[in-house]
Amino acid sequence: MVGTHGTSKAGLSVGHQAETDGRVWDGELVPDTRGRTSRPEPDCPVEVALAAVSGRWATLVLRELMHGPCSFGELRARLPTLTAKVLTERLGELLDQGLVAKDRLPGFPVRTSYRLTEAGLELRPLLVALYDTGSRVLAALPPHD
Repeated sequence: MVGTHGTSKAGLSVGHQAETDGRVWDGELVPDTRGRTSRPEPDCPVEVALAAVSGRWATLVLRELMHGPCSFGELRARLPTLTAKVLTERLGELLDQGLVAKDRLPGFPVRTSYRLTEAGLELRPLLVALYDTGSRVLAALPPHD
């Protein structure tokens, strides 16, 4: 394994690079072997992060839950064009991924509240970075006529 520091072909500063099997890996983009694959793998951290925010409405549901626990009705009120069917699907996927927890609140009628788990809260920097990157990409696009 050989380490290097320097500048990439695109002129960008690159961190530590590791050479394995004759291939040079950017240590910042691919810090360990889980990302050194030729196809999407379920244990690749990038694939896991993308799966967490994929699906129509997922980022908006996550955004709303970043503010704190919400009932199903509160989420519907905050995202009024989101159908109950799609919200149910998204919450189910986020529950299955361990990103959201469902709490039954005491009292009658029974109420349910959804909240982000610690893993779900870890998505905040990703959502912020996606927003910032998207803003920069939009600003760089040619104007529409």
